[in-house]
Amino acid sequence: MKETKIILSDKEIPKKWYNIMADMPNLPKPPLHPGTKEPIGPNDLSAIFPMALIEQEVSQERWIDIPEEVLDIYSLWRPSPLFRAHRLEKALNTPAKIYYKYEGVSPAGSHKPNTSIPQAYYNKQAGIKRIATETGAGQWGSSMALAGNLFGMEVTVYMVKVSYGQKPYRRIAMETWGATVHASPSAVTQSGKKALEADPDNPGSLGLAISEAVEDAATHSDTNYALGSVLNHVLLHQTVIGLEAQKQFELVNDYPDIIIGCCGGGSNLAGISFPFLRDKIHGRDLRVIAVEPASCPTLTKGEFRYDYGDVAGLTPFLMMYTLGHDFIPPGIHAGGLRYHADAPLVCQLYHDGLMEAKACHQMGVFEAALLFARTEAIIPAPETAHAIKGAIDEALLCKEEGKEKTILFNLSGHGYLDLQAYADYMDGKLSDYEYPDEKIKEALSKLPVF
Repeated sequence: MKETKIILSDKEIPKKWYNIMADMPNLPKPPLHPGTKEPIGPNDLSAIFPMALIEQEVSQERWIDIPEEVLDIYSLWRPSPLFRAHRLEKALNTPAKIYYKYEGVSPAGSHKPNTSIPQAYYNKQAGIKRIATETGAGQWGSSMALAGNLFGMEVTVYMVKVSYGQKPYRRIAMETWGATVHASPSAVTQSGKKALEADPDNPGSLGLAISEAVEDAATHSDTNYALGSVLNHVLLHQTVIGLEAQKQFELVNDYPDIIIGCCGGGSNLAGISFPFLRDKIHGRDLRVIAVEPASCPTLTKGEFRYDYGDVAGLTPFLMMYTLGHDFIPPGIHAGGLRYHADAPLVCQLYHDGLMEAKACHQMGVFEAALLFARTEAIIPAPETAHAIKGAIDEALLCKEEGKEKTILFNLSGHGYLDLQAYADYMDGKLSDYEYPDEKIKEALSKLPVF
């Protein structure tokens, strides 16, 4: 029989997270205070983050220990399986070998609990009673609700309004785990009220939902904020994915030539690629490709500059590829990729040429998702279907060129709570949308100049 599943035992869960800042040729420029525009320090962040996470945010140590309590919960679903996509390879008639790391086996159905669990743990250790956070498609919100439930903490989630309507079952999952969920923009915060006054039909965005969650945390002494992507410590926690994948490739005596992840904020892309990028930095020949929506083309059309991480300007300035913090992308079904910028670590690596990026249209992405579902049997989330599209494109290029390459992508979540998106696609209700360059220029023109 062909080997299809490459499985590790519970004892092989990584005991440390990998910090790519120890190996990067150039570190990102420091975050700047939104008021003074001076580099921020730990005290500036302590109002909404526990000190343990602040220390991880700035650490340049290569390896960070994973607490035993976190490892114990990780063992509910980790290590996740690595699959060889034999049926997809056959359907494409490609000489390429295609592998995917499947993060949909987590209780929340995505990679997001890899960071929600440690974030809840460190906040619990710091005596925090409640977490305020945002969510796009609902994968992060449900993961934070799960983590809060496991550690006995309250969780309030601001869910982007367009996804709140599109994905009711993710909201129900959050509420099942005990979270309170508001459609964002909401009337609960000043940021939300201001957005609704300007546009009562505002569909919301991740940047706006972040504003609401940060405001909530900053105005309640018992509450901290948690972010599902972008920040250094979040990407750090996700490296368990790539570290496991490295062990799994050793078992089959193989190694990827190409590594692919969808990219909205950058956490699942970082999780699968950062351990391998360490090899690339030290001389190994491989490619890493970030795949983003053409309707929210942050890396491929954004500018590398300081910008707020949210709409209201409550967060520090971060050095990122950005479309402008008040950029409101259209309501595509890949709600988790509707963010105006990307993680500073991902942006710096892309800027330095260690990563590539491509933007894909929605219709081609769903076509790839259906092919994957009908060959490999798993229905993927619309977000991670972008990675599938990227992998298929590379496999077809291998076919065209007659080259046998090993392709790895991160299947970062299943789509069983996203079936309305598939219904809309199959009913012909979806269309492609490429964000106009002039709209991007308009949003970028409003940014402060440093």
